[in-house]
Amino acid sequence: MNTRKLAVLLVLTALIAAFFVFDLGRFFDLGWFKAQQQMLASQVAEAPFASAAVFFAIYVVVTALSLPGAAVMTLVAGALFGLLKGLVIVSFASSLGALLAFLIARFLLRDWVQARFGKALEAINRGVDKDGAFYLFTLRLVPAFPFFVINLAMALTPLPARTFYWVSQLGMLAGTVVFVNAGTQLAQIESLSGILSPGLLGAFLLLGIFPLVARRIIDVVRTRKVYQRWPKPSRFGHNVVVIGGGSAGLVTAYIAAAVKAKVALVEKHLMGGDCLNTGCVPSKALIRSARLLSQIARAPSLGVREASAQFDFADVMDRVARVVRTIEPHDSVERYRSLGVDCVTGNARITSPWTVDVTDARGDVTTLTTRNIVIAAGARPFVPPIPGIDQIDVLTSDTVWSLRERPARLLVLGGGPIGCELAQAFARLGSTVTQVEMAPRLMVREDPDVSALVEARFSAEGVQVLTGHKAVRFAREEGTPVLYAEGPQGEVRLPFDALLCAVGRTPNVSGYGLEELGIALRGNHTVDTDDHLRTRYPNIYACGDVTGPFQFTHTAAHQAWYAAVNALFGRFRRFRVDYSVIPWATFTEPEVARVGLNESEAKEKDIAHEVTIYGLDDLDRAIADEAAHGFVKVLTVPGSDRILGVTIVGEHAGELIAEYVLAMKHGLGLNKMLGTIHIYPTMNEANKFAAGVWKRAHAPQKLLAWAGRYHAWMRG
Repeated sequence: MNTRKLAVLLVLTALIAAFFVFDLGRFFDLGWFKAQQQMLASQVAEAPFASAAVFFAIYVVVTALSLPGAAVMTLVAGALFGLLKGLVIVSFASSLGALLAFLIARFLLRDWVQARFGKALEAINRGVDKDGAFYLFTLRLVPAFPFFVINLAMALTPLPARTFYWVSQLGMLAGTVVFVNAGTQLAQIESLSGILSPGLLGAFLLLGIFPLVARRIIDVVRTRKVYQRWPKPSRFGHNVVVIGGGSAGLVTAYIAAAVKAKVALVEKHLMGGDCLNTGCVPSKALIRSARLLSQIARAPSLGVREASAQFDFADVMDRVARVVRTIEPHDSVERYRSLGVDCVTGNARITSPWTVDVTDARGDVTTLTTRNIVIAAGARPFVPPIPGIDQIDVLTSDTVWSLRERPARLLVLGGGPIGCELAQAFARLGSTVTQVEMAPRLMVREDPDVSALVEARFSAEGVQVLTGHKAVRFAREEGTPVLYAEGPQGEVRLPFDALLCAVGRTPNVSGYGLEELGIALRGNHTVDTDDHLRTRYPNIYACGDVTGPFQFTHTAAHQAWYAAVNALFGRFRRFRVDYSVIPWATFTEPEVARVGLNESEAKEKDIAHEVTIYGLDDLDRAIADEAAHGFVKVLTVPGSDRILGVTIVGEHAGELIAEYVLAMKHGLGLNKMLGTIHIYPTMNEANKFAAGVWKRAHAPQKLLAWAGRYHAWMRG
């Protein structure tokens, strides 16, 4: 805590302590005021303005310090100054005092609370950003909620101070009128309960409902304004039209058809999207072939004196294509038509909130009318505008699968998951691979010890990893493409035969009508949606890579459920997307999988945590498989077995993480995992042994000492 905050805290503590030490609360007792009413009234009559100023100042201080007595002072204001004057004094004094309490709490506590609990408060912060005035107004109308608690709680949110002030002034007015008016009859009031009767509290509760009704009315008005320039069809051909046949689009269409909705799925290219055709499926097929070659090269470690393999790169790539074709029927037009989905091939364009035009290969246009539209247009590889790159034949994760001749020297630009997976695979297939990453390490979203293990394996397998190097320019020198990169030791020259660009993906947000409808994009060019995945048009949704925040096949499918259900049944109930437990994996060797927080994020966000690490070099199955490398790292709440996040590095990490995903989703701690039988010998035992490491670190040492004494006594 800095000096200024400490000084403010000491002053506040001294003032509040003085209030109780000197028993100043006796002067804010209703009985004391009634006994002194005549004397106080005469003072007000003699010096009305001075009396009002003193009363105003005391009221502000009491409210600002959250001291008991404001309710009684409100009654006294009515008794001493009358309804109108008392109302003005109390209305402004209470709002000013509340603002001071708000500012003091914000100064002392907000930064600390947001730093420590920011992740848990994200949903609240978003709600306050969007509708904070409504929330505050509702609370101010209901005296059942202590106002000083509201002052302190709102201070911890992003609500602007000026909004807090004017909403408080307006929201407390109704209650202030009731109390000040009651104060004009102070002689007949025996206690505060006489004012806050059940009937009056009920009336206040009805007032509290008013902002919710008002909000609904405003939503209706806003919706009509958004739709006013678009003619609405009298009938609709579909309940949902889905744009994009990737993971998000397929799942949306599947769910809609399953609940008997009329759904059309528009895809301009290949069903299955990136995952099937250019992403997850082909990359894992390539990795599997490359892994076999790596295992053969390590045959002596398994007791096999000599082993070799002959292969042709073109055959490997043909196998990759065959795997795609084998899985293709799962995502095919035929399958989805059999499920009841109208599959339409062509370029979609949203022409109104209820119509989508589809242009086929012949140029014919079909107009689909629909109650709802779900945008699932996906993303594409991003190629940065580096000088000279236009002179180079750039491969991306979309186009690399057309290769049938192995590049002798492959330059991989990017050190994220895609770049790492393909760099290692091509190195194992015989290419000389150089990987260039601008960040100080590979896989920068993971912990440094994770990056170090992956980089060490890459180095052992012959991949030249240049982290901290920025691509400056490309050139062709004597027919050879060359990259010049700036690194810690200056500029380096990197000749290559093929360039694979894997620096990220950009969402597909142009060419299908978003601009014409005024659908907003975020700063990262993803489609802007609310917590229910709605765009500015309540019947147009977006899910998957086109909106983020995660670009994984499984999160696209996860969002698709919410998009489908909210679109079809949102008039009855809408669901906010749950991002609380999102796992992912990078299929390098060693494999890396994660769910929840990692150590770097916890430190960055100042979230209290304990770290438990179990090394896989201790695991029997890992030793037997010559896979005794990597670790399981678990973050827990200090002193508790509640899991905050897990990172696993090693064989089958993507499968091992599932147990932790289940545990986090359903609130199971490490004690439950430790009490679960795991088959021996399996890699999965690592999860139980990690729980055992945590348990040993939290063993009750005093109790164990007494147990030792008991056993010694039993031995005589």
